[in-house]
Amino acid sequence: MIAKHLAVIGLGLIGASAARALRKAGEAGFISGYDTDPEQVRIALELGIIDTAADSAAAAAQGADVVMIAVPVLATADALRAVRSGVSPQAILTDVGSTKRSVLAAVESVFGELPPRFVAAHPIAGTEKSGAANAVTELFRGHRVIITPHANQDADAVARISRLWEGVGARVVRMEPARHDAIFAATSHLPHLLAFAFVDMIAQQDAADTDIFPNAGGGFRDFTRIASSSPRMWHDILRANTQPVADLLRKQIGELQQLLAMLEGGEWDRIYGVFERARDARERHLARIE
Repeated sequence: MIAKHLAVIGLGLIGASAARALRKAGEAGFISGYDTDPEQVRIALELGIIDTAADSAAAAAQGADVVMIAVPVLATADALRAVRSGVSPQAILTDVGSTKRSVLAAVESVFGELPPRFVAAHPIAGTEKSGAANAVTELFRGHRVIITPHANQDADAVARISRLWEGVGARVVRMEPARHDAIFAATSHLPHLLAFAFVDMIAQQDAADTDIFPNAGGGFRDFTRIASSSPRMWHDILRANTQPVADLLRKQIGELQQLLAMLEGGEWDRIYGVFERARDARERHLARIE
């Protein structure tokens, strides 16, 4: 058992799912929890996700050997300030944030350094649902968890957090923080931005033509599923990783402008070529991961 006492600060989908998964895997014993939203605390207690609800982040962390920060990335600094007085010097602090440079900057701003026993981590798992009520015990099985070690890193802390995630069926890989943020700008952050923007555009049209949404089929549902994700969480992620996403968005706008020119110019062979390249690239990707 890696965490005899696990403290989870933030009882949303990822924090609550991690608590559930770690308990089932036998990697966490006693679990304390705290969230600024009393409703999430109530649900987590009612569902048995946590054993006790603390009245503060610091109280939740007292006595814990692993403290997991599972809050929106822009709330990381506030959560660390709140939890700091309750964390034992021997405890491991870790997070689950979708951006890593911003998290490490927040850690350094609160502690004045990068503490050796802080381990920056990002489980690549989730759903479009949010909140403790939607916690999934098997959410992380078969998925990657990215750990981004820093210059002051304690090797034992990294090893223990790696084993923690491997215990719930995840595959742990290590990556440099800037590389992490560039990759996930492309594979996660920009796709969410595009999905939100597309649905917003269609919703504005639907206000005048109410037949649009009722006639949307499976393709619309597949393409727009992630637009049901938490607006607050994705607002924060984009603020924390603005430049890599902006660079990719600029490229995407250029690609769309080219497609518009092809459509208006009747360049159907070129359009077919774009579709074929995209289809083949996706199939190669699926073949690799399967």
